[in-house]
Amino acid sequence: MENQQQRQPLMRSRFKRVCVFCGSSPGKKPSYQIAANQLGKELVERSIDLVYGGGSIGLMGLVSQAVYDGGRHVIGVIPKTLKEVTGTTVGEVRAVSGMHQRKAEMARQADAFIALPGGYGTLEELLEVITWAQLGIHDKPVGLLNVDGYYNSLLSFIDKAVDEGFVAPAARHIIVSAQTAHELMCKLEVYVPKHCGVASKLSWEMEQQLGYPSKSDIAR
Repeated sequence: MENQQQRQPLMRSRFKRVCVFCGSSPGKKPSYQIAANQLGKELVERSIDLVYGGGSIGLMGLVSQAVYDGGRHVIGVIPKTLKEVTGTTVGEVRAVSGMHQRKAEMARQADAFIALPGGYGTLEELLEVITWAQLGIHDKPVGLLNVDGYYNSLLSFIDKAVDEGFVAPAARHIIVSAQTAHELMCKLEVYVPKHCGVASKLSWEMEQQLGYPSKSDIAR
C-alpha cells in the first residue's frame, strides 16, 4: 500500500483516453488475461479513460471491466450487427453502422492506441492506425503490449520490410512496444513522432468522410 502511494504522484498522464485493441477470445495462456487486467489497472492509476470495441468477452471484457471497476469512464463502440454476439458492454455504449465507422469513432475518441494480443480484427485495427500515422493523419502514439513475445513475429516482419525498402526507417518508430503495461505506458507518455506526414489531403478527406478531428486537435 505504501509503495502504491509513493507511485501515485507519478501517475499524472498526458492522455485523457486510450483506445485498446484486443481479442474477443481470452487466449490460451493465463498471461494474456493477466496482462489485460494489468493494463486496465494501469490506466486507472493514471486516471485514463478507455475506448474499446465493446462487449464483455475475451480480453476485451477483462480490460474494460478492470477500467470500469476502477471508476474510470469506459466507451464501447460497437456495430449494431455485432451487439448480440459480443456480450453486454460496460460503461457507455456507442452504436455505429459498421466496422469502418467503429474504427473511425474509436480513433476520434482516443489520445493513444494500445494493442493487446488478438487475432485478425486486432491486427487489422492496429495496422490501420499505424498507416494513418505514417500518412500524417494523426500523431498519436501506438503501443504493442508484447505479452510473452506474442508480437515478436510481427515486429520481425516490419523490420524485414524496413530492410527491404518497403517501410521507411522513421516510420518504424511509430510502433512502441513493451512486455508489461507499466513499461509500455511509460514509453507512450514520452513518445515523440519521428516520421514525416505525407498526406495532408488525406487528412482533410478523413475529417470530411469519417468525422476525424483535425491534426491540431489530435496533437495537443
